[in-house]
Amino acid sequence: MSGFTVFKKKSIILTLLLCASILFLTGCWDRTEVNDLALIMATGIDKGKNHSIELSVQVFIPRPAEGGQQSGMSSGTSSGQTFVRSAEGKTIADAMARLQEELTRKIFWGQNEVLVIGEKLAKEGVSDQIDFWVRHSEPRIRADVFVSKGKAKQILESMPELERDIAKQLRQMVKTQIGVKVTVKSLAQMLSSESEAAVLPWVEELPPTHLGSYKKKIPFVNGVAVLKGDKMVGRLDDKATRGILWPRNEMDSGVITISFKNEPGYISLNLLRSHNQLVPSIKKGKWKMLVKTDAGLDVIQNTTNLNLMKTENIKEAEYRAIQAIEKREQLAFLEVQKKLNADIFGFAEAFQREYPEVWKTKKNEWNKIFQEVVISFNTNVQIEKTGLASGNRKRGEIK
Repeated sequence: MSGFTVFKKKSIILTLLLCASILFLTGCWDRTEVNDLALIMATGIDKGKNHSIELSVQVFIPRPAEGGQQSGMSSGTSSGQTFVRSAEGKTIADAMARLQEELTRKIFWGQNEVLVIGEKLAKEGVSDQIDFWVRHSEPRIRADVFVSKGKAKQILESMPELERDIAKQLRQMVKTQIGVKVTVKSLAQMLSSESEAAVLPWVEELPPTHLGSYKKKIPFVNGVAVLKGDKMVGRLDDKATRGILWPRNEMDSGVITISFKNEPGYISLNLLRSHNQLVPSIKKGKWKMLVKTDAGLDVIQNTTNLNLMKTENIKEAEYRAIQAIEKREQLAFLEVQKKLNADIFGFAEAFQREYPEVWKTKKNEWNKIFQEVVISFNTNVQIEKTGLASGNRKRGEIK
């Protein structure tokens, strides 16, 4: 066989292999174009008629960006519009199916960032809805969860001030404000814990008196809803909410403003760090909980005449800060322990870890025991930075 014949046969084989490989390099031939989808940004669940579930969604309809068609889920930035659509069903799954029937585009749940539960449904119980959300493969379990005053659908229909949609507005609120942040996953964990209690951010519409001439409805987060079992049993305002963050070890930022006896003006302290620990004890049948707090603060404003370079003034300021922190905690415990009887602090888990054998015998009595737990505090505060300002010189001599 001549060299030319061998070369010709090899060329034919190589050509066939290249043609065959093309079949495996056709790209995402079965991908769904983003312009064929209805992207769900936020979801609301309400109690419907005749024991049904009303499912409301904020739908984002993408449009191709100027300058050419954009395709694929990861392709560039696109403009679009949002609207709210609702459907009722016997279950969430049933309502989802009915909702899909009303839309010409395939619903995509992968972008859902917010789940709002209506007040009425929250009072009747949320375990079935959360269980479905965790089991379903499409909705995100890291979506932030809220309880709304009135219907969740109304919150989805309200208008954000600075963000492009309501989902972004709510997520930014729990991210930047001092409050709780709860995802679907963490809510499921709280409801299945020994305490069987949870807190969720409480969202409502801004009162008309705060709107001025602005007529649109604006949502804002105002405290928390308290759940016992899977039912909402009450809520705490913004002031009490700050008190529950310390024992839950969720106080990441904040400002504490203190005053002094016989001294005009105030000192504002910024939280640099905090660490909290629950120390349970059972002695002679008495259940006790020590809430230990260690916090670092710095001075961001001083309108008093006190010179904070002096040790005695710093010690007095630290003492006043300790009083302020413990006062907030005591207010929260009064509301949650005595009035609502909901262990949102994780006391049950702390006693279980420390006294596993005792817990086995007393677990069923926890609702009664929790209300009788004696709570004490051990708070340590250090002012680490005083700044350059020594006091308000305009008031007179610095002390």
